Amino acid sequence: MAFSTQEFESIASLEHFDPRSGNVVERLLFNHRGVIVLLCALVTAALAFSALRVQLNASFLKTIPNQHPYVLNFLKYENEVKGLGNAMRIVVEAAPGGDIFTPDYVGILKEVNDEVYLLPGVDRPFMKSLWMPAVRWTGVTDEGYEGGPVIPDGYDGSAASLAAFRDNVLRSGEIGQLVAPDFRSSIVYVPLVEQAGQRLDYGTLSDQLEDIRTRYEARGVHIHITGFAKVMGDLIAGLYAILAFFAFALSVTALVLYAFTRCLRSTLLVIATTMIGIVWLIGFLPLLGFELNPYSILVPFLIFAIGVSHGAQKMNGIMQDIGRGTHRLIAARYTFRRLFVAGATALLADVVGFAVLTMIDIPVIRELALIASLGVGILIFTNLALLPILLSYTGVSLQAAERSLREERLSAAAAGRHGLWRFLDLFTRRGPAAWAIGVALALGVGGFLVSKQVKIGDLDAGAPELRADSRYNIDNDFLVRNYQAGSDVFVVFGRTKQGHCADYENLLQVDALEWSLRQSSVVEGTNSFAGLARRASAGMNEGNLKWYDLVANQHLINGGATRAPRELFNATCDLLSIYVYLKDHKADSINEVVRIVDDFVAENKSDGIQFELAAGNAGIEAATNQVVQSANNQMLLGVYFAVTLLCVIAFRSWRAVLCAMLPLVLTSILVEALMVGLGIGIKVSTLPVIALGVGIGVDYALYVLSVTQTWLRNGATLSEAYYRALVFTGRVVIFTGCTLAIGVGAWAFSPIKFQADMGILLTFMFLWNMLGALILIPALATFLLPARREGGAGAVPAGAVALPPASVAETPRPSLIAAAIRS
Repeated sequence: MAFSTQEFESIASLEHFDPRSGNVVERLLFNHRGVIVLLCALVTAALAFSALRVQLNASFLKTIPNQHPYVLNFLKYENEVKGLGNAMRIVVEAAPGGDIFTPDYVGILKEVNDEVYLLPGVDRPFMKSLWMPAVRWTGVTDEGYEGGPVIPDGYDGSAASLAAFRDNVLRSGEIGQLVAPDFRSSIVYVPLVEQAGQRLDYGTLSDQLEDIRTRYEARGVHIHITGFAKVMGDLIAGLYAILAFFAFALSVTALVLYAFTRCLRSTLLVIATTMIGIVWLIGFLPLLGFELNPYSILVPFLIFAIGVSHGAQKMNGIMQDIGRGTHRLIAARYTFRRLFVAGATALLADVVGFAVLTMIDIPVIRELALIASLGVGILIFTNLALLPILLSYTGVSLQAAERSLREERLSAAAAGRHGLWRFLDLFTRRGPAAWAIGVALALGVGGFLVSKQVKIGDLDAGAPELRADSRYNIDNDFLVRNYQAGSDVFVVFGRTKQGHCADYENLLQVDALEWSLRQSSVVEGTNSFAGLARRASAGMNEGNLKWYDLVANQHLINGGATRAPRELFNATCDLLSIYVYLKDHKADSINEVVRIVDDFVAENKSDGIQFELAAGNAGIEAATNQVVQSANNQMLLGVYFAVTLLCVIAFRSWRAVLCAMLPLVLTSILVEALMVGLGIGIKVSTLPVIALGVGIGVDYALYVLSVTQTWLRNGATLSEAYYRALVFTGRVVIFTGCTLAIGVGAWAFSPIKFQADMGILLTFMFLWNMLGALILIPALATFLLPARREGGAGAVPAGAVALPPASVAETPRPSLIAAAIRS
């Protein structure tokens, strides 16, 4: 399955060409090319119309590992204890110099509360704010407990009602939870419900929140919004902005391609054909029930870069044949014969790189893998078959054909005059090859030691998907600095027998677990029914703090349960929720909490209560981090196994497979070391990068090693074989690496940080894989691949490209080229 280096006869007229020649696929495509083009035009029109229906949205449930035990527990208890997953916190901050105890602030808070209450997707019974009747105060008097809503009945903004409001806030227990300790802001807590058939439109929801923010900030207050829904909304808004990056990548790629070919018509045709493939991909999505989300939206960028790279191979082959005087239709068929199988093999390796991501138990990653695999599959037809058909109609310009053949002959006959080729040829000699391998080995060892420090999960506070100076992360920083119950919440479940959640022995276990958690520096505070029972004990004893303890009096505990918020235990009293408020959701912080809970459960066995993990955004992230850590190794093994198998089929030599795979292994090691240096963790957004780098990176080995191996098997020296591979595919390998790097390198300037991270890592992998193909493959081949057979010097193998004589001044006759182009 190696690249064909067969030389075909130059035929300038169709009269001398047998249309029945070639394989069945070639005859089917080119003997009916008019019908193929018409059908493709109709399919493109239909799928372009379908593409208008594609939606850009996100789903909370699709971003989490649905089969992980933590998530299964969360989903199992979701209907019993609401608001532990997808929730927003809207902070209304008073005007500078003010506080929450003013008529203006209380009035604005009510208006914000009422507007948010009516937004679609809000789980209204579990929404909380100072204006919600479920938020109550409790006081201890000489006659016992008293209580009521924090906003007093009959509130009218008078001094008396404001004084009552202040007293109620102080007695509510919500300071640090819904009210900032400095009394300058308060929270509207908004749990969201996302069920089948009732999908939330995060883009629309974010726009509505921004409208609320704009209108009320014009009245003097400041609005801060955090939560998964706002992150997704900001990402979706940012995705519209990054369309400019796609336009930039398209423009720069077109310029590089034109500089490579100097043929405007074929450059535009390659770009247009690749865009047809993208239109087909996006058009298929609504038909298959897929949406674009903040992760899969990056797939068209990659498909474009891959498509242009492979399209350049076909255009280069056709241009060289036309330069030799071959008719444009015949040249297209020749190129199809030479490169279709090899190009399809390279694209299949890309498919493998994407498809292996389906091993990851996160729906959003699986969708990305399926969409990307579909896109690359489309390229197999559009850029390997449709493009040569279209070029058989348009041909290439006379000047471009002359230039292409002249450069090929100059390169072939005057190797010593081309500095880059001369430098690369050095690595076919044992001395430079040994140095290259030694440097690579040193880099590999050093990179491996550094890569051991790579972290799983987020390494930054706030939303790492967004820039540190984004509005969301500024809002999150305000929340963390001013509230004990910040945006990072880890919830532990305590399962008991029905009706026994308030048993004294069970609450002792909960209280001991809370104490262990509060000893950690990453924990801001905790909240549970055990803590409520402590407060109830003091309250039932005239507020005496000496009674602030779990008293072995079940009647006293049961009395406190009647006033407990519903989020602390469920209606059947067989499930307790322990809330753990973290300083941040960094991977180390979450791992610390999981370790404490696991150690406590191992050391404190109880028949009455069983602790289970986990809910809250930090609990869900703990599950995600564990899946990512497990999937990282599985994914690497899977992608390397699949790509190795493809290389075995393509090269049929274990030595050649080693030459192809070892540079890829080095790149995988170095990219993890780079992640350590850049402070990037392995997470949902970066996990696909390594698989994609391996799957796409093996293309270079297929381009270079296949031709090298063919010449070696026919008696050439390694230097001769490698040089002829450079002449045949070397320029295109460099072009491919640069095109892919340009296509994703522009992402580094994206307002979306995870896209910028992916852009930096993919650019590094594409360029490093290119260097590995051009330097390490010949260096490894020097020691691994067999030497030329005796007597093979200078022989041109049968069926191989017969390079032109050493007359470097010889150029193709313009009359012959012009005749071929005119025909």
